[in-house]
Amino acid sequence: MTVRLRAHHLLCLLTYVGKGYSPAFTANYDVVVKRLAGGEDILIVSGPDDICAPLLNESEPHCLGESAAGRDDVAARDVGALLGQPIQAGDRFVLDASALARMRKAFSAGLTRQACSGCEWSGLCDIVAADGFSDTRL
Repeated sequence: MTVRLRAHHLLCLLTYVGKGYSPAFTANYDVVVKRLAGGEDILIVSGPDDICAPLLNESEPHCLGESAAGRDDVAARDVGALLGQPIQAGDRFVLDASALARMRKAFSAGLTRQACSGCEWSGLCDIVAADGFSDTRL
């Protein structure tokens, strides 16, 4: 199977420690992380993805907003530059241990954090990165 991800969720995965918008969101995120840890490949999508799914029933899901799409554009640019491959809708790849380590190192150094500007979870991500990503689920 394939995990469908929007580009900025490539960054969110780096610091996911089991916290989220709701219990349903967190339970779903845990399933996505287990799939990725099991070696499933990633399909980059434009707009809502497998992580967004539990939020789409809200009256105004932020997943459909321009700010989320803007984060996707910036994350795609920065992660693509880091990994040496374009990141755009339709691309497939596996997030192996080497790529994950490189992404976390760049995240800690602030090299790929521009997409995180204004995100309500940024403070938590700062703490997780400063702690060496020790409690992350992926």
